[in-house]
Amino acid sequence: MDSRSTAPGGPARRSYHHGDLRVALREAAERILVERGAAEVSLREVARAVGVSHAAPYRHYASREALLADIAAGGFDRLRAVFAALPERPDAAARFVSMARAYVEFAVAQPAIYRLMLGPEVRKADHPVLAEAGHRVLDTLRRALLALGVPAPATDEAMAAWGFAHGLAQLLVDGRLETDPAVDIPLDLERLVERSARIYVAGLAAA
Repeated sequence: MDSRSTAPGGPARRSYHHGDLRVALREAAERILVERGAAEVSLREVARAVGVSHAAPYRHYASREALLADIAAGGFDRLRAVFAALPERPDAAARFVSMARAYVEFAVAQPAIYRLMLGPEVRKADHPVLAEAGHRVLDTLRRALLALGVPAPATDEAMAAWGFAHGLAQLLVDGRLETDPAVDIPLDLERLVERSARIYVAGLAAA
């Protein structure tokens, strides 16, 4: 909820309830990120987009990096929600393959968010909210591998699985693989991801 106020001789500004402003700032920053890139995201620019004073964002975010960390954490939470929404599969291997496909499709559909989540723009070690969101995704992968029979705790295997999916996703996001100009994704994306995931699962079984 917001209202507008106008200082004498100044532009109209919006006033927000405390929680609403944080959401508005994050949404505006994400729009700038997607449309113009991470380099264009600043607290001043976000304040301008939302229609509040330049000082207002600092009530919620100590720095530009803290704002970007919040967006990246939201990306990890969205990815985990994508995994949770996948249809039930007849066996653990099929479940893992569907997760790999969903991961790659998420990256291709949201390249700016994906690059922020896993790029050098924000250090996870400096932002617990981001580190925790990443760990929740890792734990989802770890549990999928435990279901495949990988010995507990399966943390190393989960990190390796993430690396496999990330490598393929990054090639696609960066346009390093041949694409269909009509849809801008590889013609055989589903087959490529499924084959890669099944090779990975077969390697786990042989280890």
